[in-house]
Amino acid sequence: MNIFSKGLLLLMMSPLFFVNQGITFQPDLFPIKAKEIRHSFFIAGPNFTGIIGEDGEEIWDSGKKGARDGYVLKNGNILICWADEVREYNKKKKVVFTYSRAEKTMELGTAVRLSNGNTMITQSGSNPRIVEVNKKGEVVKSVPLKPDTDNIHMQTRMARKLPNGNYLVPHLFAFAVKEYQPDGNVVNVFRTDLADLGGREAENWPFTAIRLDNGNTLVTLTHGNKVVEFDANGKVVWEINNSHVKESPFVDPCGAQRLPNGNTVIASYGAQKGIKLFEVSPDKSLVWSYDGHRVHHFQILTTNGKPLKGTPLK
Repeated sequence: MNIFSKGLLLLMMSPLFFVNQGITFQPDLFPIKAKEIRHSFFIAGPNFTGIIGEDGEEIWDSGKKGARDGYVLKNGNILICWADEVREYNKKKKVVFTYSRAEKTMELGTAVRLSNGNTMITQSGSNPRIVEVNKKGEVVKSVPLKPDTDNIHMQTRMARKLPNGNYLVPHLFAFAVKEYQPDGNVVNVFRTDLADLGGREAENWPFTAIRLDNGNTLVTLTHGNKVVEFDANGKVVWEINNSHVKESPFVDPCGAQRLPNGNTVIASYGAQKGIKLFEVSPDKSLVWSYDGHRVHHFQILTTNGKPLKGTPLK
């Protein structure tokens, strides 16, 4: 190949060649470095609530901003929680389930579809509690919570029901993740104001708490800008923060998900620009990131075209 042919080939490989030919240039088609990981995912965020495809495109939009939590269910429906209501959309984007807060001062924090078909919802307010709601939107169970504060917005966030029937609930201003029995009794507490984590001065407010398959508990600590994993006794056995990742992607981490391969995906809710969602390996290497819409919570749906298997740990 002569010098002229090589030059022509390089020109045709350049994005500018396609632009000059009137062809839309998509950055993902010309990566500087080959991307080994591509995810599609659901976003519950302040500016967008919907699904992003593996190429970064919006493929489904709820049309309502400011969601706090949500799940893409096994049947393809999408369950979403906003502060004032919970909705379930079917594949035709028809609302097939709704639940609204009983009082305007309340804040709904999360919604999870349980195995029996009921929906678990957190309600912050003068009477903070978890409610389980049937398909008709009727409350069939109520569990009182002890957030240790009257600040409604800071009482609780991403609660989840455990296989043993208990509830795992993060309380921000209590600096604690509490495990409740169905009668409201607290049977276990994971402290996030430990001296090893910087004490209360570090503002390690727990946001998302996830019980892992090995019995440990993964917790995001918002203002503390870190994510930790506790063993059953409340000892920190894994921690990651900006000191471990050169890109310093931790900016008010809220949502998180532990993937089947052992990696952890984390949402930097406070990031106004740059990395908004990212994946780290157990050895604390950054292996994937997304810098589009802001993310409060999320659900990874596919990786390189393959759906994630099992119940999402988020």
